[in-house]
Amino acid sequence: MSSHAPNQARVIPLRPVAAAREPLWRDVVGDVLRRERTAQQRTLKDVAEAARISMPYLSEIERGRKEASSEVLAAAARSLGLGLADVLSLAQGEIARRTPSRTAPARAPMGEVRLAA
Repeated sequence: MSSHAPNQARVIPLRPVAAAREPLWRDVVGDVLRRERTAQQRTLKDVAEAARISMPYLSEIERGRKEASSEVLAAAARSLGLGLADVLSLAQGEIARRTPSRTAPARAPMGEVRLAA
């Protein structure tokens, strides 16, 4: 005999629900560089020239399309009047802010499908 009431739908997991995506380091570092550059009302061209990197490459870094070396990040930071540690600290703070806290053990929530009995 079934433990379900005759008129109640049974819930059958279909597939895991996508968990919130943690931010990628390159996206956050790019956001920090772009935010600092625009706060100083400077152009991509100006900062790229000061950092001695190409403007398209700096644009790709800011958009999170490229993961820059520490040397390139340091040059971009210096061109903005910052140290590499400043950029990394700002990025770390941003990641902490964007990442959901994990107070409970991580498990993927399951989606549901309800079937009529």
